[in-house]
Amino acid sequence: MSILELCSIVFLVVGAIFFLAGTIGLLRFPDVYTRLHALAKVDNLGLGFTSIGLVFQAPELVIALKIILIWLLALVASSTLSFLIARRAMKRGIIPWRAKEHTI
Repeated sequence: MSILELCSIVFLVVGAIFFLAGTIGLLRFPDVYTRLHALAKVDNLGLGFTSIGLVFQAPELVIALKIILIWLLALVASSTLSFLIARRAMKRGIIPWRAKEHTI
């Protein structure tokens, strides 16, 4: 196994772990805003690590550049859609979740 294959495997596994964390955040967080935060941040990192792992396996520079371009387009799309969903939730009157304050 070469160094490039090992680096590729490491980045792909880290990307999969980030995707798993985003999925857990989607299922466990209490409101739309915290769920959007989990999905936007973690999925961007997960896709970034996955893209880097695939770049190490790319046979040509053109293919590697296409993978990076796909990642960049996904970053723009994710941030735009997260903004639009959060804005729509605010317009519909969905209040952001707040932790209960503990009094002594």
